[in-house]
Order: sequence, then C-alpha cells, then structure tokens
Amino acid sequence: MIQGADYYVYVYIDPRNLEEFYYGKGCGSRKDVHIDAAGNSSKAKRIAAIRKAGEKPIIRVIARGLEEEQAYLIEATLLWKLGKFTTNQVAGHFQEKFRPRDTLHRELPGFDFQNRLYYFNVGERPYRKWEDYRKYKFISAGQGVRWRNAILGFHTGDVFAAYLKGHGFVGIGRIKESALRINQVVINSKPLVALCPNMSLNCESAEKSEYVAKVEWIKEVPAEKAKMKWKAGIYTTTHIRASLDRQPETVSYLSEAFGVKFDKILA
Repeated sequence: MIQGADYYVYVYIDPRNLEEFYYGKGCGSRKDVHIDAAGNSSKAKRIAAIRKAGEKPIIRVIARGLEEEQAYLIEATLLWKLGKFTTNQVAGHFQEKFRPRDTLHRELPGFDFQNRLYYFNVGERPYRKWEDYRKYKFISAGQGVRWRNAILGFHTGDVFAAYLKGHGFVGIGRIKESALRINQVVINSKPLVALCPNMSLNCESAEKSEYVAKVEWIKEVPAEKAKMKWKAGIYTTTHIRASLDRQPETVSYLSEAFGVKFDKILA
C-alpha cells in the first residue's frame, strides 16, 4: 500500500555528456521502468543510443519523502525550467499554473502584475476629443511628463472608467495596447495624426507629445448621455489615472449604470 509521503522525483542522465534528459515522479520501483523503454519516443531513442555506446542511463532521485501533490509540483517545476531540453512529451501536472515558456522578455498579467480597475480623466481639449476616442477606440494623455507618465502606467488588460468633466462617466474600456507617442500609432491602416490632425501638437517631442493607448470599449456613450449621480459621493479627481480599488460605492454605481460586472471583465 502506498503511504502518503512515499513519493519521489527522479531524473535520467546521459552518462556520455551528463545531460539530464528525462524527469518523472513515482514511488517504489517506478524510476526503473524506463530502462528498457522501446519504441520511437525521444526517450526510448536516447536510451537505445546510450546502450549502443555500451553505457546505461544514470538514474538519480532528486527529492524524496513527498506527498503525491508535492511530487507533481516539483516535477512540473523542473519541466518548466528544463523541459525543452528533455525527452518528456508533456509538461506535467500544474502546467496551467506556470508561466508559458519563452515569455521572460515581457510582462504577463497574473504573473508580473495584476490587472486593475482605474478611473481615467478624459481631459477634453481642442486637441483631445471624446468623440475621437469613441470612433477610433483609443484614449490619450500628454503635453507634459506628468500626464505622459500617467497613461504609460496602464498595463495591457487594465480596465478603466472614462470620466468627462462637466458631464460624468462616458465609458468603460479595456487597454489593448500600451501607450505610444501619437506619431507611432496607426489605426485602420492610417496614421492617427492623419485621422486626428488636431492631436498633432508637440508630436515630435518625447516629453510633450500626446501618448495614445488603443482600447476596447466595453460600454461607451456620447457626452450628452454620460452617467453621473451628482452630490452622491461618486469619486472624481483631477488626476489623469487613479485606482478605484478603494472606491466600492463608485464601482457599484458604475457597474449598475453601465450594466457591467467588473469581477468578470477583470478575470
């Protein structure tokens, strides 16, 4: 009978070059079952090549005295780190918990950051119009380092409630692409500065240009149909971007006003 903490994690090593080529987990004599492996699998071919050279695989236990779930997790960790160099054909249990391979060059939601819900101040000006945001599916901020940095603080996948001063909340959106300087943005195969020439002010300046983030509108309305409950404690601020983490009344109001469930769209 298998006892609770009788599992171990093992490795097969090629004695010709000391490369680790197979990981597994088990108990009892499980680690020895592959030694006579036959067939066309990468593991079987590697073992056959070792035997042809007059050698046999080195088998070593890496961790012992484990519960089965612990053994699965250790096996999965080794396969995540070294699996592409081994003959294992699957990534093991818990693979959905691990970061996809070859993604260390970029930040991933759920691993490097958590998507959050924000307030976003539209800040309409002659060079920045809500109707352009609606039509071309973007938001923007800039004309100074402080405002540039505010929009650059969004991560792909963040959700925001767009507020238009003097009107109220006009949309719920999700960031599709991190912000870029406006002269780097193309929408519908056309440069955004050509679609919205009024936004080209300071577009050659890294500090003063307008910065644009492409978005997916979950719900949006024209300014005259903005949602607001005045003098009811609904959160607003002059900041460009602000967290709504500590604004439960405002979040509840926005959820009802726009008919959205933030826990689902942020999942």
